[in-house]
Order: sequence, then structure tokens, then C-alpha cells
Amino acid sequence: MAAVSQTIGATVALSSANSTSFESKRSLFLPIKSTPFSESKKGKIVACRSNGQNSSFGSNPKISNAAKFDTNAVAEKAAASMETKSGGGHELLLFEALREGLEEEMDKDPRVCVVGEDVGHYGGSYKVTKDLANKFGDLRVLDTPIAENSFTGMAIGAAMTGLRPVIEGMNMGFLLLAFNQISNNCGMLHYTSGGQFTIPVVIRGPGGVGRNLGAEHSQRLESYFQSIPGIQMVACSTPYNAKGLMKAAIRSENPVILFEHVLLYNLKETIPDEEYVLSLEEAEMVRPGEHITILTYSRMRYHVMQAAKTLVNKGYDPEVIDIRSLKPFDLYTIGNSIKKTHRVLIVEECMRTGGIGASLTAAINENFHDYLDAPVKCLSSQDVPTPYAGTLEEWTVVQPAQIVTAVEQLCQ
Repeated sequence: MAAVSQTIGATVALSSANSTSFESKRSLFLPIKSTPFSESKKGKIVACRSNGQNSSFGSNPKISNAAKFDTNAVAEKAAASMETKSGGGHELLLFEALREGLEEEMDKDPRVCVVGEDVGHYGGSYKVTKDLANKFGDLRVLDTPIAENSFTGMAIGAAMTGLRPVIEGMNMGFLLLAFNQISNNCGMLHYTSGGQFTIPVVIRGPGGVGRNLGAEHSQRLESYFQSIPGIQMVACSTPYNAKGLMKAAIRSENPVILFEHVLLYNLKETIPDEEYVLSLEEAEMVRPGEHITILTYSRMRYHVMQAAKTLVNKGYDPEVIDIRSLKPFDLYTIGNSIKKTHRVLIVEECMRTGGIGASLTAAINENFHDYLDAPVKCLSSQDVPTPYAGTLEEWTVVQPAQIVTAVEQLCQ
């Protein structure tokens, strides 16, 4: 504990004064919007085989056949809507894009620091923080004991003094041990302090189903955290948006939870050489269409795009939107799509009961009911603990064939 106290004292010296008046604070419930990056500068996916065969981060766990999805399995029309890159670019895997975004922000702002288990010289469980301790030192890349509630609370306290901590959960399921800090302090302190404090904390880490990790390590915590007032949630799905969302989250004055999927870390994409920052509140149009709106995020984006190829061959024209912002929803983009297609299918990996899909269904029915020609349908994971066996694990999450069937039913 003495070492931890010494570290806090050293890092606090990097912070600026945090004693501005209430009027100068941005309301936690009115999140600061990042400036949207020009659509013409977004990257283009060039490869994706997340099968673990060429893993760069030390381990090569077995992955079920369900994980071997191909991002290029899209319909012809999708090519016209995919973001194209202007100028130069460089290829990065998704975990490398997260690291590049984090490193750039640490270079720009000495208040940015990293806290978590094995984030230092080991480089993090999925190597997102690799080599950062060598560059920035042990005070800004702080290894902690196995005590999630303690180091999350420590990071929130550091944020109250003016630092901008990035908290890594070795697995998102472990952050359930820090739920008290995330809920009662991280999400509410700006409000309960009367605006005296902002909590510019980023909480990030791997989660999701697909590596035969069993029930405890296959958690989808979006549904747990969505009800906490004052917290924003985003989910990355490509190297391009992983980097852009990481940078936006670090710059935000609000606490942000960034969800990363374990099966997407090896996804490769060409991203721009120039700096860019994405908005934390904007969805991404992945494929424009006319017949039905399919809303999805994270890993399910690729299951949907596999299904889209089959659907186009059958004569359907689905519009695919990666919602990215899980809280708040981008109802502007979603609403414009619904007004055009009049049918909605939500595809998520979250549990059906109390999941993101349930909240999104409610929002759509409340705001766009008059534009719907059919009830909103939601495909979610089964309400069961995730099995360890790969074949059983695959059965618990939505597969492309189920998406095709659901679209056919809705478009009848």
C-alpha cells in the first residue's frame, strides 16, 4: 500500500487544478460530443480471420468454428457504402489500434495514465498496453494487485484530482468486483458533488463469447452497466473505430466504458496515418439498404454481414447499422433508417432478458412506432450460463442462419 500511495502522490503532481465552479462544468447527463471525423477518411477492412492461428499476444487458445467469420462476406451493394480511405494508411490489428490510440493520447496529455493487473511490463492480457511502461514509466502505467474494487476506486480518486485514468479489466467479468465503485462513485460523483468533480475515467477490457472460456469469463456486461446514470458506453468492432473511440473516450469529461470483444483482437484493417477522433454518440452505417434495418454491434456485426450476403442472393436488401454507442443510442441515425425501411431486426450477443436489445426495442417503440410495418424483433443470446464446450457455446449465441430466417419472417 505504501508503494501505491507513493505512486498516487507522484502521478497527482502531473495533474492540473480541478477547482472550477459549478457553472463551468459540463453536465454529466449532457455528454460532450466529439467532432465527427470525415466519412472520407475512414479505413477499409482488408482481412479478418479471428481464428487465433497467428495470434501476436503469446497465447493461441482453441476457438470454435463459430468464431471463424469473414468480414468480407458482404453483399455487392455493401462495397459502395463501406468507408474508403483517402491518402496513406497503415495496417493494424484491433488490439494494436487500441494501443496506438492510447499511446497517442498519453503522448499528448501527461494526465493520462493506465491502471490494472499486468498492464505494465507484461503488456496486458491481450497486449494492448505492450511497451507503454518502458516508454512512460511505472508511475503512468501502474501494475496493481488482484483487487478490482480497490484499483478502480483509486483511479476514480485520481480522476477527481485531475488525472485521466484508463482502467483495464483483465476480463470484463472481473469488473463485477468493482461494481460498487463504478456505480456509486464513477457514475454519480459529478452529480452528488454538485458539479465540483468530473470523473474522466475510461474503463475497458475484453469480454464476450467465443474462446471456450466458460461461464465466468464469457460475460457480456453491457446489460449490467446500462442502468447506471452518468456513464457512457461504446463498443468497438473494427480497428478503425477501436482507435477512434479510445481517443474520444480518453478526452471525454464523462466516465466511458469501452467494450472490446475477445474474438476481434486479431481483426486487421488499414487505418489513416493522420489523427482522427470518433464521436461517442454516433452509429455507423455499415451497409445501406431498403427492405429492413438490422441493428447490431461488436462481434455480431460480422454475423449480420455474413447473413446479408445470403439475404441479397435471396432478393432482400438489408440496411445494416453498427450502433457502436450503447448508451446513449444514436436515435437520429436509427430513426432515419426506420423511416425508410419500416422494419427492424436487432442482433446482439447480450442476454435477452434486460439486454441492450430490450432497451433499444423500447426506445424504438417509444419514438418510431408509427413508422413500423411489423413488430421489432430481437435476436439475443440465450438466458443460460455460457457452456465451456465449443459446440454448446455456439448454440447459445445468434448465428447467421437465424438472422436470415428472422429477416424472411419480418419481410413477409
